[in-house]
Amino acid sequence: MSRRAKPAPVFEGGSAPLSSLPGIGPQSAEKLAAHGLSRVADLWFWLPRDYQDRTRLTPMQALRNGVAAQVEGRVQAVEKTFRARAMLKVLLADEHGSTLVLKFFHFRKQQADAFRPGSRVRAYGVPRPGQAGLEMTHPSYRMLAGADAPLDDLLEPVYPQIDGIGPAVMKKIVGHALRSLPSDEALELLPASFVQPLGLPGLRQALLYLHRPPADVDIAALQSGRHPAQRRLALEEMLAHHLSLRRERVVMQQQVAASLPRTAGRVEQLLASLPFRLTGAQTRVLAEVEHDLAKPVPMLRLVQGDVGSGKTVIAALAALRAIDAGHQVALMAPTELLAEQHLHNLRGWLEPLGVRIGWLAGKVAGKARAQVLAEIAAGEVQLLIGTHALMQEGVEFANLALAIIDEQHRFGVQQRLALRDKGSGRVPHQLVMTATPIPRTLAMSAYADLDVSVIDELPAGRTPVQTVVISNARRAELVERIRAAIAEGRQAYWVCTLIEEQQEGEARIEAQAAETTFLQLQQALPTLRIALVHGRMKAQEKQAAMAAFKQGETDLLVSTTVIEVGVDVPNASLMIIENAERLGLAQLHQLRGRVGRGSVKSSCVLLYQPPLGKIARQRLEMLRQSNDGFLIAEKDLELRGPGELLGVRQTGLAELRIADLLRDADLLPQVEELARQLLRDAPENADAIISRWIGSALRYASA
Repeated sequence: MSRRAKPAPVFEGGSAPLSSLPGIGPQSAEKLAAHGLSRVADLWFWLPRDYQDRTRLTPMQALRNGVAAQVEGRVQAVEKTFRARAMLKVLLADEHGSTLVLKFFHFRKQQADAFRPGSRVRAYGVPRPGQAGLEMTHPSYRMLAGADAPLDDLLEPVYPQIDGIGPAVMKKIVGHALRSLPSDEALELLPASFVQPLGLPGLRQALLYLHRPPADVDIAALQSGRHPAQRRLALEEMLAHHLSLRRERVVMQQQVAASLPRTAGRVEQLLASLPFRLTGAQTRVLAEVEHDLAKPVPMLRLVQGDVGSGKTVIAALAALRAIDAGHQVALMAPTELLAEQHLHNLRGWLEPLGVRIGWLAGKVAGKARAQVLAEIAAGEVQLLIGTHALMQEGVEFANLALAIIDEQHRFGVQQRLALRDKGSGRVPHQLVMTATPIPRTLAMSAYADLDVSVIDELPAGRTPVQTVVISNARRAELVERIRAAIAEGRQAYWVCTLIEEQQEGEARIEAQAAETTFLQLQQALPTLRIALVHGRMKAQEKQAAMAAFKQGETDLLVSTTVIEVGVDVPNASLMIIENAERLGLAQLHQLRGRVGRGSVKSSCVLLYQPPLGKIARQRLEMLRQSNDGFLIAEKDLELRGPGELLGVRQTGLAELRIADLLRDADLLPQVEELARQLLRDAPENADAIISRWIGSALRYASA
């Protein structure tokens, strides 16, 4: 290749412990280690979170409220008070006669004594209006002794705060670390011919620039994260995470899994017995899954499908492939409610075909738990359904060949690894499902280790849900709307965001609680059968209420967001979501998916408490305009960022320090191309990049 990378270098100074730097004793080293800083090289990438411009002076008359600035003046007066609390006020005047008050609530006697009338002071801080004009509270400052006091020629870095290590000390420590920064030749791991056409600097230049930018820096670009120096580091950081996922995939593909070829067995029987035909999208995804299962290497496939697209039947058909071949299957869901929904559906489909299904959740205890564990270990349970209890110690499979994980982003990394490790000598195939559509930009980075299948077609007979947005002031109209829907033989949901009324200080939380709403609706609609479900109820009570609603014994279900997933009631045609402005787009879309599951026209009412903020208004308008889960996910990514959307702290895409997947999405094609080149032509460089940015976290990258 023309853009070949150099071999990975060995750093002499970078791998040294931080204790080798001047001024770092055992206590400081421990505090730094708590933030992942243990080697000198770690400090090279500990970038400032902000910058202070001390390269210029601002006349006091030109100060603006809330805009940080540096001023210089002479002390005119000093006032110390000790009434309600100790306070030191220093009045400064500059050469133009303008004044500014410096205010301190924490000060020592020596500090106060230094502010003698007539002495010169240079201060940096954020001016705010005070009783006698603008004030700076606790500015950084220094006393100027001589006439010659040159200004800085570089911006002052402000590093992320570490308890017990002050800003000045942190700056000094990082400065010591930067002195051991290797040469360009030794530090660079990417081919220059690839980086330069992107208009990006080398890594050494980028690091030095970001730690101490010059006075003429484009501060707006720096603050927005779009400066070329930041983009250079973002490129390499995203590349490290992408490489770690691809490396893990390579490792997984070298493992042995059970080959599960399709046979004319129960798969065909199930397809014939279903009361519906698979959609074209389901047929396509099933073929992709079956192709993977036939191989003797572990399947790693993510099946995305919007709410109600029919992912569960794909899971059932995949499970039958393993069961017909004499193996076991585990299906894990994040909540008991969702796991029980899978249990109900799969029992209805598979038990008539002779499949032994087991159930394991936290509430299964005592003799019942011991019995199901014995049946799993003996291979008598062919399909085990449950929650995270499936991964606990004591759960031993005889021959697990397929692990199905629903809503995988809700699980912690170690939990998913624990299930993968129960393969009894072989690595089980992995089928990961999600009803939270993941934008392509996120999937490229977060799931680079997985093949992705998309069910992009809803079953026949489904009608789009009409969504309306109304103010809480029109609440009474909704009561009549419910009455009309029930009179037509339909059912309805009323979803609340809190369980019981609370107070936060003196401000009353506006969200109506489920219990209060339940009582209000009972009074307003005395002839209707109304039930209540929330997370604090006992599991048995909650399940009984849900079952009664599903069987049509209840007209209206008042609930918290516990019904977000796993509830399928085709007769429910109306949903009201109270305080909808408090929820994210993905959660609102999931909730809305509980209606419109039959052929009858359905509605979702987003009830909000005015006034609406800008982002909340955008969210609700997006829901009103679209039923497309993938379009909604893209907007959710734009509004909330990848961390909230994916639950990043629980995925392998953890802790991006510099890159931002939304802001830097345009770099992803280069990341993919770079990854291919490095893995093919310079695998040692790929390892070094992973080590530099992620360290020992590789095992968790694709869990």
